[in-house]
Amino acid sequence: MKTHRFYEDLPRRDKFSDLAQPKAFTPLPQDWLVGCCDIVDSTGLIAAGRYKTVNMIGASVISALINAMQGRAFPYVFGGDGASFAIPPAEQDSCHQILSNLRSWVSAEFSVDLRAALLPVAWIRAEGLEVRVARHAVSAGVDYAMFSGGGLAWAEQQMKADGFSVPASEHVTPPDLTGLSCRWSNIRARNGSIISLVMLPPRQGESRGFLQVVRDVLALAAQLERSGHPVPQSGPPLHYPPRGLALEAHVSRGSTPLALRKIRLLVNSAIAGLMMRSGRRFGSFDPVHYRAMLSTNADFRKFDDGLKMTIDCDPETRNQLIDLLQRATTAGHIRYGLHEQDEAMVTCIVPSATRDDHVHFVDGATGGYASAAAALKAKDQQAGLRPG
Repeated sequence: MKTHRFYEDLPRRDKFSDLAQPKAFTPLPQDWLVGCCDIVDSTGLIAAGRYKTVNMIGASVISALINAMQGRAFPYVFGGDGASFAIPPAEQDSCHQILSNLRSWVSAEFSVDLRAALLPVAWIRAEGLEVRVARHAVSAGVDYAMFSGGGLAWAEQQMKADGFSVPASEHVTPPDLTGLSCRWSNIRARNGSIISLVMLPPRQGESRGFLQVVRDVLALAAQLERSGHPVPQSGPPLHYPPRGLALEAHVSRGSTPLALRKIRLLVNSAIAGLMMRSGRRFGSFDPVHYRAMLSTNADFRKFDDGLKMTIDCDPETRNQLIDLLQRATTAGHIRYGLHEQDEAMVTCIVPSATRDDHVHFVDGATGGYASAAAALKAKDQQAGLRPG
């Protein structure tokens, strides 16, 4: 049976809370593959103030795959310091080459070590785990994949132990990262603090308690303005020169000298900034509509073998959330890590500024999901739990 259209044929669910139900997810076809990437020592890079670089590299994995797929839909999820995804078997060779090239390019361009792994979903099922997928539509033009079943988390742990590794290519080949950008300035918390939460099921035991905690957390977040969405409806602030311009120059230069690429981006950013600030329509580009869709399309919450959220939280709700999480941890229903910061940031993939299919990955600006995951790992180690 042909399974390449599996993901394209999945229903698009527009209500995020519906995804707290297991029936919302469908198992991947048996012949599909699962891939993942992450950055070695992202904690050290965060401490050195390079988390924007970490986010950009994580998003570059998704950008390179999107461009290689040429419009064919596939499930992926952004994790802050990496990404996970699934592909049909026909894309295996192309994907393997992209991951191999990315590893060598990231090392050469940023002096950062990127890990990558690719394996059949059948191998995950042989471990008694599953990879289930759903599609969450945030707008008519954009939907994001959601994952459950524990299979992705297991694959990531195997990757960190050098399992199923995709080796770096011998030659540095710049990837096609058309559309990847990070020109927007960080977004300051409007209500108190930006909280990045990573909440996972317990290693052992039933999941009903975990699902109830998910519902409780979502109900608490629903009391916040726009459920805690950290990106204003008018979009993020835009300053000149953009803080992420040097990073964008690195990821988009190809064989162009870096200095020349920076000059081009400075000119382009100045023009784009004037258009954005004017609020006037230029041909088919409407800056007011674009900024509104940026906010609508942002992925500030997701299911990735657990619940991940980056929300703008007032002090009272923050205290209620932490109390809820701690009580659920004591009861053995969840494991969690949390990181607080003053700002959020967005990393964007924009195929065309005149369409509504641009995607925007939201994370905390000073560690976000990577720091929350590190806090969760430290708790696990303190409790004597092994990784994986």
